[in-house]
Amino acid sequence: MKPLDPRLVRTAAAVRTHLAVSVVSGVLVTGLILVQAWLLAHAIAGAADGAGTDTLGWAITAVAVVAVLRALLSYAAEASALHSAARTKSQLRRRLVAHVTGSGRVWTAEPGAGGEPGSPKAGELVTLATRGLDALDDYFARYLPQLVLAAIVPLAVLTVVFWADWISGIVILVTLPLIPVFMALIGMHTQARTDRQWRLLSRLGGHFLDVVEGLPTLAVFRRAKAQAAIIRRVGEEHRRATMGTLRVAFLSAFALELLATLAVALVAVEIGLRLLGGHMDYQTALLVLILAPEAYLPLREVGARFHASMEGVAAAEQVFTELDRTRGTARRAPGAGVEPRRAPPPTGAASPATAGDIRFEGVGVRYPGRDLPALSGLDLDVRAGEHVLLTGPSGAGKSTLLSLLLRLNEPGQGRISVRPPGGEWTPLEEVPAEDWRRGIAWVPQHPYLFDVSVADNIRLGAPDASMERVREAARRAEADAFVSGLPQGYDTRLGERGARLSAGQRQRIALARALCRDAPLVLLDEPTAHLDPENAAAVRTAVARLLEGRTAVIVAHDAGWAAGALGAAPRVVSLPLPSPERSVPR
Repeated sequence: MKPLDPRLVRTAAAVRTHLAVSVVSGVLVTGLILVQAWLLAHAIAGAADGAGTDTLGWAITAVAVVAVLRALLSYAAEASALHSAARTKSQLRRRLVAHVTGSGRVWTAEPGAGGEPGSPKAGELVTLATRGLDALDDYFARYLPQLVLAAIVPLAVLTVVFWADWISGIVILVTLPLIPVFMALIGMHTQARTDRQWRLLSRLGGHFLDVVEGLPTLAVFRRAKAQAAIIRRVGEEHRRATMGTLRVAFLSAFALELLATLAVALVAVEIGLRLLGGHMDYQTALLVLILAPEAYLPLREVGARFHASMEGVAAAEQVFTELDRTRGTARRAPGAGVEPRRAPPPTGAASPATAGDIRFEGVGVRYPGRDLPALSGLDLDVRAGEHVLLTGPSGAGKSTLLSLLLRLNEPGQGRISVRPPGGEWTPLEEVPAEDWRRGIAWVPQHPYLFDVSVADNIRLGAPDASMERVREAARRAEADAFVSGLPQGYDTRLGERGARLSAGQRQRIALARALCRDAPLVLLDEPTAHLDPENAAAVRTAVARLLEGRTAVIVAHDAGWAAGALGAAPRVVSLPLPSPERSVPR
């Protein structure tokens, strides 16, 4: 384990500030330690020689002032460290969230839908971003300052001791390296335990979140007790790993304390013998005896703080591993076309290209770990205002095609081009992802509804929408009737994932959300899957209103969509199961 991960210094500006503050405070603390030791030796030796308070009053006062200054400096340094830790955690969390949700690529945890082999689950990411990074407080507030002191104080103390008594300096110089040697040996033994403890904690958090989210299904199939037993077993493994790490921490603290105590005892013995023989004056002996423990103290504290800070360091390493992982399952194969140019910065407005034509040319997508591509050689033109119905067997790549239009993935082969009304063809990758998505209304098969009011769920894609606009969107989505019957109407909280609504009602809220967004490009993924005939008919009616005057790409197995459910029969494109050689015709 590196004492200071250089990636932390490069990534978080607060770390660089904290290091500068730690070095300055370490130098000041070192100076105060030396001054306090000399003042104490001078005052005690003077008192032993019979000097009164009139002679030693200034020294006693100076000792008190130095003690107060050390306390104030320690308080200020720790407060600054905690502030730096808070800023660093905030920066790392923002980078992690931006990495998995922003920058034009979105992390998804579903197998084959965005996660790479070895990618953490959503629950593990939550544990990492919360409990894991919180452990950085000990690293910043206690470990790093002690690391700086361990680099400065022993050298300064050795210099003064050699100047005062070279024999004691040699004893300290010989015994001092034993502490970092033992620290390194103990640290190597602890590293594996700390990593295992963190992995078990992440696994426990991720599995617990999965179980809580799937509890209704587990209860229906009478598997809740089995999952509770698994959580109990993983929790017990984490407990044993934590206790093992703590046991090593306590034993290492005992070993370091014993080494430091024996080393100081050697210095005290040789000083005592020479003092009795008259080969050393009393003030020098006191100065060396006061400074000797200070030479070992920072190293002992580094060893003690090492274990408390390692969980945060392990979490930070996993954050960097996650940040280094390439997101987006579709990668451009080596030699497959020209490397994409960087898109211009987002403008904050919907891209005009979403209201224009879209063209797929030889588009191929391959997910990591799969032998066959998800899409292979797809050629498809979608004209502005056209409604395209995608059909085909499961695994044909229908949802993958939607993910390409949503900019959640990128094609590994071929290219996607867009042409705004009256404009020229442009590669989609040159359009800012944020601007592109602003012009899209997406209704997934399982829309996510948040535990907020109905109105807030509907205006998710249009935060500034008025209540009248929300009601109109709900009315056109065939949702106004059942929403009005809820206890607080549009102010009713829906519960997590819309728990208070049926599947058909959730789908109509999602359609109202798309209507409220008023985007020129609409993407729908199986909007009537798993719905009863009555709800499916209501959803089709709402979809027909949603698609008026808009470009639409609809994924559906339901034959009712091709039978004029949208008012006019859409163009049907059937996607076959892809193979490396197969090309999908226009």
